[in-house]
Amino acid sequence: MSKVIHNPALAKVVDNDATSSTFVIEPLHAGYGNTLGNSLRRVLLSSIRGGAIVAFRIEGATHEFTTIPGIQEDVVDITLNLKGINLKVESDEPIELRLEKKSAGAITAGDIKTTADVEVMNPDTVICTVDDPKKSVVIDLVVEAGRGYHDIETSSKNRIHSDMIAVDAMFSPVSRVRFKVDPTRVGQETNLDKLELTVETDGSLSPREAFEEAAAILVNQYTALAGATTVEAAPALGTVEAEDASELNTSIEDLGLSARTANALINNEIRTVHDLVTLSEQDLRELKGFGSKALDEVKDKLAELEL
Repeated sequence: MSKVIHNPALAKVVDNDATSSTFVIEPLHAGYGNTLGNSLRRVLLSSIRGGAIVAFRIEGATHEFTTIPGIQEDVVDITLNLKGINLKVESDEPIELRLEKKSAGAITAGDIKTTADVEVMNPDTVICTVDDPKKSVVIDLVVEAGRGYHDIETSSKNRIHSDMIAVDAMFSPVSRVRFKVDPTRVGQETNLDKLELTVETDGSLSPREAFEEAAAILVNQYTALAGATTVEAAPALGTVEAEDASELNTSIEDLGLSARTANALINNEIRTVHDLVTLSEQDLRELKGFGSKALDEVKDKLAELEL
């Protein structure tokens, strides 16, 4: 069998809903399902660019452990609610926003006055609840784009207003990643892996955008370490040009091969053109009951089909 480590192929993408997609990657070299699955999962959860609130100020609050007349929640509860707001931030610089409302009832993330560079993805998130209809609530916010997690010390050190309350920030727009690895086969290659990776985001970017960004990050990291060394690679097993796809499902019996050659292929579980084109000449020579004449016949037929 071939000693080359074939490149993987993104065989299918299933959109479960607007914020969740499953990526099917196959066939993979033996053991590479877990290798790629773990790498992609860690990068997706830790390194994708997103937005978050890093500091805020509430009119009438002197520090983070106080209460505010007319508001049910104390500042600690409001802080937790602000951290639950999902943002899409396009700017590389910190952006200041304001929330200003005078009425009784729930104040939500949708009440924040945004700019062209900021979008609130979950506007129904409750920030606080006002009891007094005459109470005017004013909250100033600083939002940033970033990657990973910033603890409160980092946010406090970098805040642009010293009188604001700094908060720890999780920038990642990816909320959950899970994967499973199953065995698969292509022709005579039976020890291959199939990886199914499900990515869920907060809606500020699509699962596919997150997936592709994670793959690009890994490519950059490994390229920087590889130096001038290159390794022979080959396209994914079983991949072909789109115009040839209809021919791949053709049965071996329908190719017009001699009965001996067709039976030898079928006995080795080669039942379609797809199974056949994934095998190298050496792979064919190693098939049980498959001789040189059969090999020449198959090569002529594939050349006739321009495969």
